[in-house]
Amino acid sequence: MDFWLKDEQKMLRYNIREFAEQEIAPVAMELDEKEEFSCDLTRKMAKLGLFGIYVPAEFGGAGMDYLSYIIAVEEICRIDGSHGATVAAGNSLGIGPIYYYGSKKQKNEWLPRLCAGEILASFGLTEPNAGSDAGASKTNARLENGQWVVNGSKIFITNSTSKMAGICTVQAITGTKGQKVGPYGSIETKEVSCILVPNGTPGFTTKKMTKKMMWRSSDTGELYFDDCRVPEENLLGKRGEGFHQMLQTLDNGRLAIAAMGLGGAQGAYELAMKYAKARKQFGKPISTFQINAFKLADMATEIEAARNLLYKACYLKDQGKPFGKEAAMAKLYCSEVMGRVTNEALQIHGGYGLMKEYNIERFYRDYKLLTIGEGTSEVQRIVISRRIGCFETD
Repeated sequence: MDFWLKDEQKMLRYNIREFAEQEIAPVAMELDEKEEFSCDLTRKMAKLGLFGIYVPAEFGGAGMDYLSYIIAVEEICRIDGSHGATVAAGNSLGIGPIYYYGSKKQKNEWLPRLCAGEILASFGLTEPNAGSDAGASKTNARLENGQWVVNGSKIFITNSTSKMAGICTVQAITGTKGQKVGPYGSIETKEVSCILVPNGTPGFTTKKMTKKMMWRSSDTGELYFDDCRVPEENLLGKRGEGFHQMLQTLDNGRLAIAAMGLGGAQGAYELAMKYAKARKQFGKPISTFQINAFKLADMATEIEAARNLLYKACYLKDQGKPFGKEAAMAKLYCSEVMGRVTNEALQIHGGYGLMKEYNIERFYRDYKLLTIGEGTSEVQRIVISRRIGCFETD
């Protein structure tokens, strides 16, 4: 593994950092307070090439590697988690399924518009009664006269309700695969498929979710499908492959969530260091007090370890090697590192850190989603424990 970034990756980091500091930082606090999703900033991020970074140029993307995309998410989240969420979900959950599993026609129809930032795509997985237990999903689709008729609902779906929302990849039950014998008798196994449903299709409505603790200026919505009809050709990949597509999409998405944790931790650490150097008590900067100096040293060490773990997972993916275990490790570690860093960073700020005038308060709130979304920390530990052989017997 090469520990040195390529020149184009260094330039990418510099350009995105400059953009985030100049364009996002001045308005992040206000947008968070108003719970306002900014189409203007999202289009500017698209103009910078942040959507479809890893997609080939023939479909409108930048044709860079996955690590470059992760660096982009990291740098946006160094300033603000909400805009990082827009980029991460737009790429991993929105563009990803269409790029990896779509037909040539589907790719040509949707990817250029998504990469250009004309529209955003969402991934309809989570339901009111199906979170970590994705197999408990109730949304269904039946094939009728050459059309899929979709019924059900989804919740906590990013990039799904704004005027830029253009299409949703909906996971739905499309039939049964037969009977499976379990310890309590036979159970019916579900056939799960993914179907592309454009926003604005009759029978497909959305509702913006508000009063969130975190990512307040990202777009989160509830989705409702009431006899929503789309052409049979809107099936993504093959019928019955939806569960596999979902698992692979989440593996990719975990790298992006890890990047959000890494970037957020870096941003919180820098805020704490800046404050500790400027704040004086007993006649000297509080950064010189051993208790604070050690906290900052621990933050820097954990961030460096998190970055190496995440970049290794990206390296494996870019090399075409298995990376699921490392993706789960990176998602788990980076998100929890951000939790520890933001906690200590706020502590260093003291009472000022509890005030909305200080950005660390927003970082502290934003971190919590990372240990829940796209697989909780508990789920990551299940994935890792299985991958390292805990449940294998001799």
